[in-house]
Amino acid sequence: MRRSLAPSQQNSGNLKSSFNFVTPFQNKRKRTCKQEPLLSKNQSQLSSLPLSDYEKAVASILARPFRVPIANYVPEYNSGNRSLGLRRATIRKSLHDPLACNALVLSTPPNYTEHERLTIDPQKILVHVVVDPILSNILRPHQREGVRFMYECVEGKKGSFNGCIMADEMGLGKTLQCVTLVWTLLRQSPDCRPTITKAIIVCPSSLVKNWEKEFQKWLQGRMHCLAMEGGAKDDTIRSLEQFAYNTNNRGTPVLIISYETFRIYAEILCRNEIGLVICDEGHRLKNSDNLTYQALMGLKTKRRVLLSGTPIQNDLTEYFSLINFVNPCMLGTAVEFKRNYENVILRGQNSDSTDKERERAVEKTQQLIAIVNQCIIRRTNQILTKYLPMKFEMVICVKLTAVQVALYTNFLKSEKIKTSLQENQCNSSTLTALADITTLKKLCNHPNLIFDKIEAKENGFENSANVMPSNYNTKVFNPELSGKFMLLDFMLAAIKANSDDKVVLISNYTQTLDLFEQLARKRKYPYVRLDGSMSIKKRSKVVEQFNDPNVEGFLFMLSSKAGGCGLNLIGANRLFMFDPDWNPANDEQAMARVWRDGQKKPCFIYRLVATGSIEEKILQRQTHKKSLSSAIIDNNESEEKHFTRDDLKDLFRYETEILSDTHNKLKCKRCFNNIQTQVPPTDSDCTSHLSQWYHCSNCKGLPDSILSQAWQTSKCVSFVFHHRSQGECEKTDDNKENIESDTKSEGRNNIIYDDDNDEDFAGYNDDCDDPNDKDYK
Repeated sequence: MRRSLAPSQQNSGNLKSSFNFVTPFQNKRKRTCKQEPLLSKNQSQLSSLPLSDYEKAVASILARPFRVPIANYVPEYNSGNRSLGLRRATIRKSLHDPLACNALVLSTPPNYTEHERLTIDPQKILVHVVVDPILSNILRPHQREGVRFMYECVEGKKGSFNGCIMADEMGLGKTLQCVTLVWTLLRQSPDCRPTITKAIIVCPSSLVKNWEKEFQKWLQGRMHCLAMEGGAKDDTIRSLEQFAYNTNNRGTPVLIISYETFRIYAEILCRNEIGLVICDEGHRLKNSDNLTYQALMGLKTKRRVLLSGTPIQNDLTEYFSLINFVNPCMLGTAVEFKRNYENVILRGQNSDSTDKERERAVEKTQQLIAIVNQCIIRRTNQILTKYLPMKFEMVICVKLTAVQVALYTNFLKSEKIKTSLQENQCNSSTLTALADITTLKKLCNHPNLIFDKIEAKENGFENSANVMPSNYNTKVFNPELSGKFMLLDFMLAAIKANSDDKVVLISNYTQTLDLFEQLARKRKYPYVRLDGSMSIKKRSKVVEQFNDPNVEGFLFMLSSKAGGCGLNLIGANRLFMFDPDWNPANDEQAMARVWRDGQKKPCFIYRLVATGSIEEKILQRQTHKKSLSSAIIDNNESEEKHFTRDDLKDLFRYETEILSDTHNKLKCKRCFNNIQTQVPPTDSDCTSHLSQWYHCSNCKGLPDSILSQAWQTSKCVSFVFHHRSQGECEKTDDNKENIESDTKSEGRNNIIYDDDNDEDFAGYNDDCDDPNDKDYK
């Protein structure tokens, strides 16, 4: 083609091309799409009309705004200032809005004037510390108070110390409060950065998995924990070293470990700084000489929190160990504490103390409380009455059978036993006396537990072989040989036949659990057993299945030594504490398994003790220890001192022909000839002293028809102390006079609670268990 004919050389005005050239950029292919149907003339006119305000309002509602594709996403308070890839100079703000509804503010900055804001470095302006709304919205009032108290203690706002003791009783949510504290310290501070980078939670091995689940439950997966619950040694060392050397917020900031594992690997964890340590079931640290206590004291941390519903278990020396762990030197050395406080207080705790000793004890008690109250917070189960169903607690004195009485008296009359008791100066004889006490406790449960000693004719059973029935066989369980098993058998049968309630059976001895199993197989009751032989992983599955209402189950057999702490058995609402422990804290922990958050039914707690036996002496010793705890922890100086030291030492004596040795030693002023003539104080409940409970020498006036029927049928109950969780037993003076006059005239236990308007507990009075009454059914 000639150059003059090229498109670039042609003049559009003078020269017309013989062909039409179109650039490919202009010749775009149109998308082929389905043609819309042609609109009519009227329709086209309507579509061109402007939208009305009404149509606009509906369209705005139907429009879908953008949503973050994360379930339950809640934007942070100051997230609006963040920009991707751009750093802006912004004003410091707290992580969450302090003015939001239900906000829990733990720290408030000073009120800066405008001049101070202009002169102060913007990076030094303090901000609010506000609990994450996902936690503050579910905290109850007492839990909000507990979180604030712990935060102020560990941050040193209450004095020159950084530790505290959370001494709330069981079931008040100590775990949730600690989760809130840890999450807050890991995320924020008044200086707009995390307060700590790492935290360690030390707990019994059975609770390691439970703590991990609590963090997952309340934080909804926002943080992961390192839970050490076994595994190979090399893997454990590698994980602990990785945790110990982590110095920033990345990785896993919380370690959950058992006391035993911590003691083994303490050298690794004590190398670097730890922001916070929390010790669950902290009464394990009551002995400052054990290896676990020394290992924990070696941690490089100043913030220490100890959780224990029973900080005083046996004596004030143990209490000193707990205080000294969280705040060293607050009470001086152990020797100084014993000289200044313990000796003086104990001298004034006995009923035979002089007035001067009691005054001196009160003075020292008040001084100790004034110091300790700075770092300890204590709330009782009375708070739970607002959130949980009613709880009825009963101490049942059960008569021994004829076989048990014969074995018991033969044991005490044995010359070898008398000799060992008289020679009580050397260690060997002391150990022998402890073994004899254990033997008597087992005998009170069932003769099966000591039958091997009867066959071997050991000390105390030289002449007892002929006491057992001629056709006796340990392989065939006979509940009729034990008063407590007879009562248990009758009550379990009534519960199974008349209700859908589940039952927890607790004992200090695995041998007694074996007898529970034999009884369950004999009566064909479905059951599950948890003791020290069950692995930690399997325990949680067993508990979940038992708590499931859709899963068939009737009995949960529990060893108080293996699972008495931390378990939530809310699937059951009846609990039998079959034998008492010397330490009242162990029994209190075990009995708190069913009356916890999530419980929907009224709870019945039965404590069984053999009448006139060593078990009543143990119950009396528990009462003495709880009185000491009440005076120091609960600051209750009105507790009566009922037992002398001589009474508590008189263990090897069987009281015959009595209804209750404990009731006799109380010297109750409300009962006449073992008949209650005056109701307890209106402000009392099941946390009060036994002297302020209801006293029953017959089956009238009991809050539980199951127990009343079993008393009549088995004929093995001699006396019952009972009370309930709510102290709303107030009646008018006229009604009280009627109660007292009726009791004197009829000679029986009239017990009336102020529940006339309570549909669930209507008829809780002296006639509620009479078969002739209309409301008996």
